[in-house]
Amino acid sequence: MGILNLFRRNGKTRDPGRGDRRRLMVIGLDCAEPSLVFDRWAKDLPNLTSLAQKGAWGELESSTPAITVPAWTCMVSSKDPGTLGIYGFRNRSDHSYDKLSIANGSSVHTKRVWDYLGEAGKTSVVIGVPPTYPVKPLNGYLVSCFLTPGVQSAFAYPAELKDEVLGIAPDYDFDVGQFRTNNKDWLHHQILEMTEKRFRVVDHLLEAKPWDFFMVMEIGVDRIHHGFWQFHDPQHFRYTPGNPFENVIHDYYVRIDEKIGEWVKKAGEDTAILVVSDHGAKRMDGGICVNEWLYQNGYLALKKEPPAGEKVRFEDLEVDWSRTRAWGDGGYYGRIFLNVRGREPQGIIDPEDYEDVQDELMRKLIAIPDPQGNDLGTRVFKPKEIYREVNGVAPDLIVYFGDLFWRSVGTLGHGGIYTYENDTGPDDCNHAQYGMAILYDPYQPGQGARLTDAQLMDIAPTILEWMGVPVPDDMQGISLRQRLTLRQELK
Repeated sequence: MGILNLFRRNGKTRDPGRGDRRRLMVIGLDCAEPSLVFDRWAKDLPNLTSLAQKGAWGELESSTPAITVPAWTCMVSSKDPGTLGIYGFRNRSDHSYDKLSIANGSSVHTKRVWDYLGEAGKTSVVIGVPPTYPVKPLNGYLVSCFLTPGVQSAFAYPAELKDEVLGIAPDYDFDVGQFRTNNKDWLHHQILEMTEKRFRVVDHLLEAKPWDFFMVMEIGVDRIHHGFWQFHDPQHFRYTPGNPFENVIHDYYVRIDEKIGEWVKKAGEDTAILVVSDHGAKRMDGGICVNEWLYQNGYLALKKEPPAGEKVRFEDLEVDWSRTRAWGDGGYYGRIFLNVRGREPQGIIDPEDYEDVQDELMRKLIAIPDPQGNDLGTRVFKPKEIYREVNGVAPDLIVYFGDLFWRSVGTLGHGGIYTYENDTGPDDCNHAQYGMAILYDPYQPGQGARLTDAQLMDIAPTILEWMGVPVPDDMQGISLRQRLTLRQELK
């Protein structure tokens, strides 16, 4: 296959640097799992399958960590989490022990694709892409993301767009109220209601506003995975065949696929389509109680024993910082922080010993077996080795317990280091390192090229290149077109 065929029409090569008018629509599906789209349910998703067969498709490696925030910003800025200084929803504000901040739109200090497109005179419509609350001006229209407190907030740009959105969906939902719940009937209804409201807003803005670039992100895919994965995955330890929620995730994907087909038609035959997810999904086998492990292994010291049988949040513990070398944080991945002299207020690790303690902890964390004594498959990362820069206050170690089949649990009092209950509420799945991407270029359908080695930061260069806007030198990815070219050259 000639790679430049992805940029041809009627036998003529389209120069990605030309200034002719073109349109691109990005459909973001938070947490969409490639094995479901490309394999298990491909026949049930005719629109996604058709786009893949006509374009290029494959897995898309997420950021490390594979978390909604910062992953979407990595995608639309082509910067890694270290360069952004965003390592998750919660980040240390400084090197004190208790100051945390929630990452939101104000935490992003770099340009995103719509900023570059606006400078080139192109108009964008952006809906639900995190983190975009609080909103910032752009050349176009924006409805903010799931971090928005509610419809009472200033969630739109320009400001008058808010009334337009509420005229279409008066009780517009940015997220479901609580996706970690045992009330599955309620959760299912809430996810469907939220998604349909977003669909109505997208339907309206697709036709009512002028645009060159249109991007929507649907958080419902993520929420339905976390709420219902055990019901559809035979490998999940809680799976029961024939349960009443067995087809909930499948049917949601089918509905998403139907709507994508409608959007592709509305966007017009000359519009390129990108379908992307920020990471994938996999079953959750359990949790590793990271602070329990650090306590048992002498890295974390407490002024008094935690209450027996009572789960205690780390922030409620009386930590003896004068004897503590490390502490951790819970979440889909683990974060380990070291108590370094001259950096933390009561640091005890000599800076000269910092890397030795890092390496020691890495070895021991990787050696934690599963409950049966087998290799758990844990992966541990040093920020300075995986990021171009390390800005803000990064974790000293990033831990993928069981290669993300196990989550990190920060509370103490579980009676051991293994748990099968999530300490923040019911949750069936974890994030997988690989999401998905489909690129359909109307100028040369029928290619079906398989993407390999593609990663999240390739999306922003792909967008700018296709739109005829120069790709900034500080972007860390390369376009998917270049990925395909490199693969062909290596054959």
